[in-house]
Amino acid sequence: MTARRMQPCLTALLLCWTLAACASLPNVKNLNTTLEPVAKPKVITGKGAVLNVNSRAALLNKRWARSGMDLKAQAALEEAATGVPLIKGNKVTLLFDGPQTMEAMFQAISEAKTSINLETYIFDQDPLGLKFADMLIEKQQAGVTVNVIYDSVGTLGVPQAFFDRMRAAGVHLVAFNPVNPAKLKGDDWKINNRDHRKVLIVDGKTAFTGGINISDTYAKSSLFRSKSKPTDKKDVGWRDTHVKVEGPAVAAFQWLFIRTWAQQDQADLPDANYFPTLSEVGDKLVRVVASEPDGGFEIYKAYILAIQEAKKSIHITSAYFVPDQQTVDALIAAAKRGVDVTVVLPGVSDSGLVFHAGHALYDQLLAGGIRIFHLKLAVLHAKTAVIDGAWSTVGSTNIDMRSFLHNSELNVVVLGDSFGREMENAFQEDLRDSEEITKAKWESRPWGDRMKEWAARFMHYWL
Repeated sequence: MTARRMQPCLTALLLCWTLAACASLPNVKNLNTTLEPVAKPKVITGKGAVLNVNSRAALLNKRWARSGMDLKAQAALEEAATGVPLIKGNKVTLLFDGPQTMEAMFQAISEAKTSINLETYIFDQDPLGLKFADMLIEKQQAGVTVNVIYDSVGTLGVPQAFFDRMRAAGVHLVAFNPVNPAKLKGDDWKINNRDHRKVLIVDGKTAFTGGINISDTYAKSSLFRSKSKPTDKKDVGWRDTHVKVEGPAVAAFQWLFIRTWAQQDQADLPDANYFPTLSEVGDKLVRVVASEPDGGFEIYKAYILAIQEAKKSIHITSAYFVPDQQTVDALIAAAKRGVDVTVVLPGVSDSGLVFHAGHALYDQLLAGGIRIFHLKLAVLHAKTAVIDGAWSTVGSTNIDMRSFLHNSELNVVVLGDSFGREMENAFQEDLRDSEEITKAKWESRPWGDRMKEWAARFMHYWL
């Protein structure tokens, strides 16, 4: 069961309502030149205060010293576009694949003292999901307040008894935007709007986010892929990326979780110390960017701005890559001004529709100078980018219309060369296990594939 697994079940409903056709992305063609930058980009300290102007300037100059991008200008534009300040003093740990991520999350849960807040698109009833549920139940019964938001489409195939068992043990749960309108607390039923975020917050001090759901799909690593080809599809690993964040930025995760809970449920969250005093524990400068349907397109704008401001390199890893024309134009424009634009995309996918819809853009992308690579042997599910080696983002957002228009998403933007190097190393690892799709190779693909691309591209805009 995968992150796109239940979407085909809703296709008929979505086509009937033509929900996607009613929404559109904002005009961002010249966002970096038409957006009015904030005069002095904010940087929040560990004590919640705003860093003084001189200290801000020195910090931003230091972070971007070796990159091609002007950090102060980028920070000012990005804050103007998103309304979100930067937060200093954080530790950010890059987590590669499911096993490493689950180990880190299980460790954090086992050490929880006051609260655990989990927000996830998929929460499967499988060996890993059951272990996760058992740990949450154990912590709730030990006096830790446990709150869970799960998406009602992402968990559509999961028996209700799975969640009832947690609820009976005292865990507090909310099903995001129920498929059954009779279960809504309000009267605003928008079945196409989904909660695609993957967030775990422990004791208000540690947060995790990225592309990894609570599913046994992520029990196997993709690292074996360079050694030998698996003979059984069940042995195919999934390539994904998560991050662990510690420090003042965790309060931003917590606030977003509570906001989502309040929007979905009439009952208040049970009492707990959700906002403890947070000290600075590292040197990472981050921005926690969230978006939701009918919102301000914050993540979309942050991506576009970074692409438009890139001077050296744009390295994107994307599980579901069906960019809108404005994103395509921005990538091609970057390539034309000499920027190395390289994307790693799935060689195999759990969603044939999105897989072929993305392929329909390859002719234009290749002609525009973008290099395309297909990851081999593993199912790619990561959603990351590193630009000029110093602007990095990890989160739940795919570069497609669904993520930007209809999903609640969350990404972390990390500024700085040190984390950028880690991201570049991961990107280069993926490149080594990928096959380049050249223009000549692409032009020789079968006509049957071309028909699938045309049909998928048409259908994708109605999902």
